[in-house]
Amino acid sequence: MSLYFRSNPPLFLPFLVIFLSLFLFTRQTSASPHHSHFHTVVPIPEREYGGVSLWKLKRYLAEEPTDNSTLILAEKRTQRKDPIDNFHKYKGGWNISNKHYWASVGFTAAPFFIIAGIWFVVFGLSLCFICLHYCCCRREPYGYSRTCYALSLILLVFFTISAIVGCIVLYTGQGKFHSSTLDTLNYVVKQAHITSESLQNVSDYLAAAKTIGVNSVTLAPDVQSNIDKIDRKINSSATTLSYQTKKNSKDIKDALDSVGLALIIVAAVMLFLAFLGFLFSVFGLQCLVYFLVILGWILVAGTFILCGIFLLLHNVVADTCVSMDEWVKNPTAHTALDDILPCVDNATAQETLKQTKTVTNQLVSVVDRIIINVVNRNFPPQAGIVYYNQSGPLLPVLCNPFNSDLTNRQCVAGEVDFSNATEVWKNYICQPSSSGICKTPGRLTPTLHNQMASAVNVSYALYRYGPFLVNLQDCTFVRDTFTDISRDHCPGLQRHSKWIYIGLFMVSAAVMLSLIFWVIYARERRHRVYTKNLMD
Repeated sequence: MSLYFRSNPPLFLPFLVIFLSLFLFTRQTSASPHHSHFHTVVPIPEREYGGVSLWKLKRYLAEEPTDNSTLILAEKRTQRKDPIDNFHKYKGGWNISNKHYWASVGFTAAPFFIIAGIWFVVFGLSLCFICLHYCCCRREPYGYSRTCYALSLILLVFFTISAIVGCIVLYTGQGKFHSSTLDTLNYVVKQAHITSESLQNVSDYLAAAKTIGVNSVTLAPDVQSNIDKIDRKINSSATTLSYQTKKNSKDIKDALDSVGLALIIVAAVMLFLAFLGFLFSVFGLQCLVYFLVILGWILVAGTFILCGIFLLLHNVVADTCVSMDEWVKNPTAHTALDDILPCVDNATAQETLKQTKTVTNQLVSVVDRIIINVVNRNFPPQAGIVYYNQSGPLLPVLCNPFNSDLTNRQCVAGEVDFSNATEVWKNYICQPSSSGICKTPGRLTPTLHNQMASAVNVSYALYRYGPFLVNLQDCTFVRDTFTDISRDHCPGLQRHSKWIYIGLFMVSAAVMLSLIFWVIYARERRHRVYTKNLMD
């Protein structure tokens, strides 16, 4: 069974669903959420020992649940009225593949959609009535109220300033939200990149093990055949992860840039509209005022809709952060997160682990057989190729970390382990002649030492990569990743998404009221001018 991706159906909702797919790399939801998943693993470079990379290994697991418990994520927070279920309370928890979840969270934004609809209809009818009245029942203006004139001017100034403040909040919020979302995306992409490299490293070390020979002795043919099989699976997994990460990262960044640009344009247009409307009203340019009123009528309705969308987004971001916190505390329970997490198929991971243990065990056995049967024996010159005038103190054998049944084994006295074997064996190198015969006391020729060192390096690398495949049910990496995102990224995402919908609301409300007072002030100003001219 190979390691592969599944991706969720594209969800338009501006950032979060995009961002959540990022959460570990989007996948199309299959008919059943229990198909094989993809596991990622993250080794962290620690230090070098004798040319062998030593890794501090961490694991990422989101595999098929190992127990039958089911956890409803963010259950209390997501209890909202569901309009497609007769407005009953939705109790399914956070689940982006559930239409009832989207309906219930979308219902939280309903007030803004309703306001947009009412505004569009009522103000549109009012404009029609005013136009009809102006065209059909036109009469000379009569008098004006100084109080009404002054009050309309004061309120017009106030709402214009409010619109400017709202545009500033909107612009600042979108910039910070864009930055926060991009930081989260980059964090996850970095994790995926490290994971892909790690998988490729395991594959490279297994492939290298096939070519290693110590004094012409290599791995058994069946082991080499098994290496080829598992190597294809690992390469497929690493390639898929790398491809999907690059593709999704580009798509998400493009979407973020587009939404950010759209919000900047909205802020700029509404600011320009509020400013021009104020100037035209003050200077009595009635035709231009009415043109801006019609334009603003449409823009305000659209901005209220955007406000609702970003309120929905804000709620989904908050739901997601709560869900991650709860999953971290119950990582083995079956949850809706199983449908979006990239996971490793447990069978493949176990197969890879078994193969790395087998290769490590056999490479060490090859080295030890050469040490015992060739290096540490004093052959006569007539012995042929096994004779190279080896002499001196016996070479310590290499500690095998596994028994023949691949269970863990402790080193015993007189054995050297992976971390210092190559350095210890350097003390047993003789000075060879041109024909490869030792001229000085020693148990190893430089060539034989290099071959043994290569076997040790590959064995040690595979051995140290083992833990990254071993405790698949531990979920350490997923917990660490979610904890980091929840702690470092969620607060900013929630705060800045809130700024966006608050900014949109301020702009919408301020421009909406400004439109009304443009008309009122323009009327009062016209009456005032007419009254003054009449008095003169």
